[in-house]
Amino acid sequence: MTDATLPPTTTSPTVAATRGITAALERIPYALIALVARLSIAGVFWRSGQTKVSGFGLSDSAVDLFREEYRLPLVDPALAATAAAVAEHLFPVLLVLGLATRLSAMALLIMTLVIQLLVYPDAWPTHGTWAACLLILMTRGAGVVSIDHLMARRFGTGGPA
Repeated sequence: MTDATLPPTTTSPTVAATRGITAALERIPYALIALVARLSIAGVFWRSGQTKVSGFGLSDSAVDLFREEYRLPLVDPALAATAAAVAEHLFPVLLVLGLATRLSAMALLIMTLVIQLLVYPDAWPTHGTWAACLLILMTRGAGVVSIDHLMARRFGTGGPA
């Protein structure tokens, strides 16, 4: 007997198993998904930021990187290197804390788009993965394990964080 010939009240073992697995996966809390997305993407950008600093200042190699390899149009390499180093430290910290998560994710998505379009156009699989994490955070927020959520509960601002 095939699935097509089963009576409407009978469910095949394959369909039942698929429904059971789907139901189990749907019980994964968004807070866990958001936390994994926040921590993992923050790590990517934090590590990149660390390559641009020496002590508490911008490294010479960072400016050279922007001058020789990245070659962003219309932006001074020293200014671009400084802005990138600041952003790659500030926004990951905010993501880890779950503070201003949507704004931080948007800023990092813009950086990702600039990198993809102007610097490494062949790296779309990597940048697509980054974008997916950032888009989840932008659209759904930080989740309940975050300062954003605590602030929303305390001050009644916005929807779910």
